[in-house]
Amino acid sequence: MQESYWAIREGSKSFAAASRLFGRDTRERSWLLYHWCRRCDDLADGQEFGGELSEVHDTKEAEDKVQAIRALTRRALEGQPTLDLAFDSFGMVAAEVGLTQDMADDVIAGFALDAQGWQPRTEAEMMRYCYHVAGAVGVMMARVMQAPDDAWVFDRACDLGLAFQLANIARDVVEDDAAGRCYLPQEWLAEADIKPGEHAKPHNRFKLAAVVAKLVRMMDRHADAARLGAARLGFRDRWAVLAAARIYTAIGRKVLDRGQLAWNKRVVVSGPEKLWHIIAAWWEALRNNPHEPDQMPIYSRELIRPLKGW
Repeated sequence: MQESYWAIREGSKSFAAASRLFGRDTRERSWLLYHWCRRCDDLADGQEFGGELSEVHDTKEAEDKVQAIRALTRRALEGQPTLDLAFDSFGMVAAEVGLTQDMADDVIAGFALDAQGWQPRTEAEMMRYCYHVAGAVGVMMARVMQAPDDAWVFDRACDLGLAFQLANIARDVVEDDAAGRCYLPQEWLAEADIKPGEHAKPHNRFKLAAVVAKLVRMMDRHADAARLGAARLGFRDRWAVLAAARIYTAIGRKVLDRGQLAWNKRVVVSGPEKLWHIIAAWWEALRNNPHEPDQMPIYSRELIRPLKGW
């Protein structure tokens, strides 16, 4: 368990802070789930605890890594030993809360897209990628929290994951570019008159800031929708979810506020800021009266869940 917490603390300090607000069982299960996600991501990307991305050179080697992830995950879900703590832990939590092969496959599909050096052409393709790498994890977390078995609640859990990933994309645009990756839709960049492959260049930062502002607006809409689902959770789970939502959306808003200077230095939410968001989330969870968004997100889970052959 300590190794799983160390993995989450090193890989995502924001989620580590929020996860400590869960009750004990949910907290420990969330660490085990995150450990699997982090381990899969690191195996696929050649990272260590979410560190510097390795540029994709050998597509065959990258695809082999994804196949290894699939095989290890399948063994874990079947209750077979894998000789890898992260996968064995995933098998244990999956058995306890009912995580399925389909759920795991949706997440692994995101690693497969990265292995192919894939980039989104359209906004819808970007959102489907966000579903694979984060929205689908949100659905798993709903199971970990033993949320009501209701499609609407799982949709809102997906919304939270999508909001997190949109914040990550906004913050990491330049880092991703250094690794030969771009998660901004090609159609957005074309509309902003940014030439292919040049979106992260210093002379394009003003235009890039305007493009990323669209990401942040979408992030806020999905986070607002997620708050509606949090209202259906128990107090501790609701508090943790709302704290995570506040911390991650703070990342996106900092990127927005800094404009073209957002990528000169990595955007972080400091320890005192996290504490403020945790306290604010406590009051929000206590009131449990989320504001109804003026408009729900355009991209629902039903719309962006993967299609056969995609």
